[in-house]
Amino acid sequence: MIGFDEALALIQREVAVLPARTCAAPDAVGLVLASDVCSGEDLPPFDNSAMDGFALRIGSEPLAVGAELDVAGAQAAGDTHAIATSGAWEIMTGARLPDGLDAVIPVEQVEVLVRDGTDRPLRIRTTAVVEPGQHVRLRGEDVRTGACILKAGTRIEAPQLMLLAALGVAQVQVRPAPRVALLTTGRELVDDPTRTLASGEIRNSNGPYLAQRVRDAGAQLVLRETVSDDADAFLAALQRALAAGAEVVLSTGAVSMGRYDFVPDALRRIGACLHFHKVRIRPGKPLLFASLPGGQLYFGLPGNPVSSAVGLRFFVEPALRVLLGLAPERALRVPLAAAFNKRAALRFHLKGGLELDQHGQLQARVLPGQESFRIAPMAQANCWIVLPDTAASPAAGAMVDVYGLGHWLPPQLDEVMT
Repeated sequence: MIGFDEALALIQREVAVLPARTCAAPDAVGLVLASDVCSGEDLPPFDNSAMDGFALRIGSEPLAVGAELDVAGAQAAGDTHAIATSGAWEIMTGARLPDGLDAVIPVEQVEVLVRDGTDRPLRIRTTAVVEPGQHVRLRGEDVRTGACILKAGTRIEAPQLMLLAALGVAQVQVRPAPRVALLTTGRELVDDPTRTLASGEIRNSNGPYLAQRVRDAGAQLVLRETVSDDADAFLAALQRALAAGAEVVLSTGAVSMGRYDFVPDALRRIGACLHFHKVRIRPGKPLLFASLPGGQLYFGLPGNPVSSAVGLRFFVEPALRVLLGLAPERALRVPLAAAFNKRAALRFHLKGGLELDQHGQLQARVLPGQESFRIAPMAQANCWIVLPDTAASPAAGAMVDVYGLGHWLPPQLDEVMT
């Protein structure tokens, strides 16, 4: 067995960032930026009103209550450049501020003294003090021309798409989604949820979980199959995965030391290079990592559900981060809510709950049901608590590393607050 850090270093040595490609901004949702995006224009592109009201020129001193002004013009959203030489201008929210004016008083803070025959205001009196620059959105107040608005490594989601659209950014450089195949092994596995289980059969829970987590991690799932405990059937499925363009192949099961744990020997048969097999972790110790003859990455995850979840989260996802050009992930350091009895000199990955203590401070609690076969606690967890292999049993209050269930988001603080 090797240690976690050594295993991770071996993985990172074999992984190279995917080449960037140009993509239309709307098609980049879910993808990761390969280069910084800088703004080619100001946002807002001109000074404009934040309120429906009247635009005025007051300079550097407040305008007192009771000031009377003639209304010299009107400006609606979408109207072009205008120049104001005197008086007030009726103005709508988002309308361009006429040159020469520098503040806006809301319509509810004026008294209209005179109207024309079409009910347009001709003269007004202020009923509130007008402060210099009030209710004016200045050109470039949100984003200046040349400013870096999105850094390389940012995942494009709806807020980023909004910003790109507002600034007229039509194309971006992105990393393509890594192509991943998933093979679940075991003649006992049943994929059809409507089928009655025969004696000795179990339902395939690893397949749906890992497939979704792969997508959540920013990868594209190109193939998912369940194969029996047979090396030839497994190798045939592996060839189908490679033919589908998989750059990373995951399998579950058949990597331990039993009679039907055929994956290591099957990989050697086709000339794969096995970099490690077994890591000093719990759960998931039998994990295997190899390079296939074509350069594709191969991860053999143990078959127990939580073991496969740990293998994906702490070994596969770091590899996907490298492929996507992302920096290594950093843990959150949080005090432990209660002591934990660590019974082996292994790196532990524990189903955890991030919560608030009585003082409103974050703490991490190890959930009951840590056995690798127990799935129900996974649905209750909102984080992983990690204890290094060098640490003794931690006491309550000891600082521990906490990771989110997936690497895109920190632990779900919204759940903690509810």
